[in-house]
Amino acid sequence: MSHTPAAVTRLRSLTEGPEPKMVRIGIRTKGCSGQQYDLQYTTKKEKFDEEVKQDGVTVLVDNKALLSVIGSEMDFVEDKLSAQFTFKNPNVKESCGCGMSFMT
Repeated sequence: MSHTPAAVTRLRSLTEGPEPKMVRIGIRTKGCSGQQYDLQYTTKKEKFDEEVKQDGVTVLVDNKALLSVIGSEMDFVEDKLSAQFTFKNPNVKESCGCGMSFMT
């Protein structure tokens, strides 16, 4: 998994502070295509989490999500109405019309 410069900048701003924290990426069974990305704050690495370090930012990937997100690129996109992390995932075989859920 890799991160664009915009994602690194946003992750850094979200995780710095008096109490450093990390972001864990997981997959939830949800949505019309079956799966959605799930991003959570955490202060510690779980036993089987995979660490992805890039440009001074550490992101954890839940071991259950690892095969679904391998090879993905995480980006942060802002426009007039929203700001969100997006994923370019080569493993996606199908996604719903709104783009919020996918199937691998």
